Amino acid sequence: MGSGSLSACNITGLDLSFNSLVVPHHGTLLIHFPSLRSLNLSSNALLALSPAVFSNLGALRLLDLSSCSIAYLHMDAFKGLGNLHTLLLRNNSLQELEVPFFLPLKALFHLDLQHNALVSVDTLSLQVMEAVPQVRLEGNPWVCDCTTHPLQQWLQRRQAVQVTCASPPGLRGREIAALDSQDLGCRMKQRFPRGISTVQQDTVTHSNTTTPPTGKGGRSWPYLIGFLVAAIGISILIALAAKCKLFHKNFASYRHRPLPETSSIGGGPMEDAEDDDGFIEDNYIQPSEHLPEEEERESHLSI
Repeated sequence: MGSGSLSACNITGLDLSFNSLVVPHHGTLLIHFPSLRSLNLSSNALLALSPAVFSNLGALRLLDLSSCSIAYLHMDAFKGLGNLHTLLLRNNSLQELEVPFFLPLKALFHLDLQHNALVSVDTLSLQVMEAVPQVRLEGNPWVCDCTTHPLQQWLQRRQAVQVTCASPPGLRGREIAALDSQDLGCRMKQRFPRGISTVQQDTVTHSNTTTPPTGKGGRSWPYLIGFLVAAIGISILIALAAKCKLFHKNFASYRHRPLPETSSIGGGPMEDAEDDDGFIEDNYIQPSEHLPEEEERESHLSI
């Protein structure tokens, strides 16, 4: 038995495909093969992988789990595989990818997820997969709507091909990387380069959208009302200022206007003033009123 254990420790490659292997719910698999660098478990009905099932295979570089009907990956399914270079998961039933199962795979270079049941990938998983140079995603039933926009941009950066839409029917068979945000039904703000002319902007705007986005058209009327109120207020202020200026001008001219001359017919204010002074009355004393006094004065002198 000692010699058998010794030979198992020296094995670096093992092919156990097309068997009826039973994966333990607890513990590790192939505990006596710590030197394995390549392990093929494809076409076994593994269904699910228990946590840390490969944790004793720290030297493993290639793990083939294709066609094993795997529908779920535990977050610690690949714990301990820090040197794994290639992970083959094609032809399974995976419906989603969760970020934690990627985290132990620090050296992962090639990830094969072809022909699973993936309909979308979240943004965080795409960010983690950014560190993996080769990722295969063909053959999944991708739903191409606005939620696929991060995947579409990710595939464009990688210049990926043959990753096609399964639905909706209008986009079925089209490559996701060749689509744009409008094909996916995303309403995004249109940005024009500085050199584009106004006529071109109008043409692009009318050709891209038939109806304005909800709520955007109703935002202009408060600004219009504000502008009208401000214009009316300024007009009123200008009118009041003009009226005040005219009032002051009329008042000043009224103060400096000469008094009207009084008519000589009928006693006017000037005649009353002259009568009050008494100068006019003295001038109109008759000479006959002085004669008796002068005669009396001369008779006294002659006596």
